[in-house]
Amino acid sequence: MLRPRLIPCLLIHNGGLVKTVRFGEPKYVGDPINAVRIYNEKEVDELVVLDIDATVNGVEPDYRMISHLAAECRMPLCYGGGVRTIDQFDRIISLGVEKVAISATAIENQQLITDAARRIGSQSVVVVLDVKKTGLLRHYEVVTHNGMRRTGLNPVDFVRQLADAGAGEIVVNSVDFDGELKGYDFQLIDSIRKVVTLPLTVLGGAGSLEDIEALVKRYGIIGAAAGSIFVFKGKYRAVLINYPNRKEKVALYQRAGFQLYS
Repeated sequence: MLRPRLIPCLLIHNGGLVKTVRFGEPKYVGDPINAVRIYNEKEVDELVVLDIDATVNGVEPDYRMISHLAAECRMPLCYGGGVRTIDQFDRIISLGVEKVAISATAIENQQLITDAARRIGSQSVVVVLDVKKTGLLRHYEVVTHNGMRRTGLNPVDFVRQLADAGAGEIVVNSVDFDGELKGYDFQLIDSIRKVVTLPLTVLGGAGSLEDIEALVKRYGIIGAAAGSIFVFKGKYRAVLINYPNRKEKVALYQRAGFQLYS
């Protein structure tokens, strides 16, 4: 049966696993391959890996790293970072990755979304929307290149275009909430959920399982992605790869009013 997904999001910077705050202050938290091995043992629902250097530096995806991650990973894997062409989509999928994510490229070349959906299936084409409040009026705006470039795009309007282009999933990533551990940006999620029926995953702000519970209770079947709570433990943010066990997940879903899963 369909159910919410609890998804660790791993950020790769200079070949290592890092965690950011509002897309800045990257803190090294370990080796990504070791993290994947631990998440295998914890039977996570899905894993998102984003190389935050590739697009900024204008380089190709690191296929060697992707191959190693895919070989280790025993759960569905989504990779993003530096993807610009249909051949890159093909190559990443051929390495054993289930989903390929694009961000800046989705703005520059929406035809790529359509072409990729036809080639590998829309379910494998993910668009990550990095969103922050900008300007004097503090309106939501899509940004790229680790939040450094403004696009002038309203995320609600743009997500409609992405759906029409053939995207299979949208990841909404709040720059303002990233690493703050204060809960998800429901105002942002509400505005996008109203206009799109595509599978939606949200990222940025989760500080506890209670925050994920609140998200599931509000939206039902949704992807609850997080970074900090799955790599840190305690108020001092000691590095500890963690994830709720089956019993904890079942209890979380029950409290959120969601039916048990088999």
